[in-house]
Amino acid sequence: MKIALLGAESTGKSALGHRLTHYFQAQGQTVAHIHEVLREWCDLHQRTPKQAEQFGIATEQQQRVASALLCDHLIADTTPLMVAVYSDFIFNDSSLYDMAIAHQRSYDFTLLMGLDMPWVADGLQRDGAHVREPVDALIRHALTTANIPYHVVYGSGDARLLSALRCLGVQASAANDNLLEAGPAQLVNWQCERCSDPNCEHRLFTRLMHTK
Repeated sequence: MKIALLGAESTGKSALGHRLTHYFQAQGQTVAHIHEVLREWCDLHQRTPKQAEQFGIATEQQQRVASALLCDHLIADTTPLMVAVYSDFIFNDSSLYDMAIAHQRSYDFTLLMGLDMPWVADGLQRDGAHVREPVDALIRHALTTANIPYHVVYGSGDARLLSALRCLGVQASAANDNLLEAGPAQLVNWQCERCSDPNCEHRLFTRLMHTK
């Protein structure tokens, strides 16, 4: 199973990647956890990349997936699509979308992080909470335009892990880490500006979690 984790900054991609990895490993399954190339790049160069450097980062992210060892699950903590989105958002450069979308189609599941987690500063990589909504909108637009199905996950800690497992069609056992009990209780009390809208996905998701 190939799983792609997408989301704006400070939305819990890395944390969910680690939790999914540990969960599957606890089941005795092999996992390849592909980490974010951009984070390593920024740490190495002590700056954010320029427009001309975006393609190399996206290509390296793709190459790490291609060279991963055969395993039961591959979890990609971001994909070239995130690089394409940020190139579009920051530099008004849409040239990376074609290769990024082609790569995105190779995943069995695409999980998009909800915007219910508080923004936390993280050195060079993060621009501020104000960029999360427009970046989230660009991700959704790219996936929808390309007809790539995706699932949005919400919650924190085990609640988000449980949400992700449900999206993946994995039946979590209460005997395994007590995930079923942990789920709804740990949902963040968050409301977006659309929560007066009866079709707001966060509102619908919260109701679903409390009826499970």
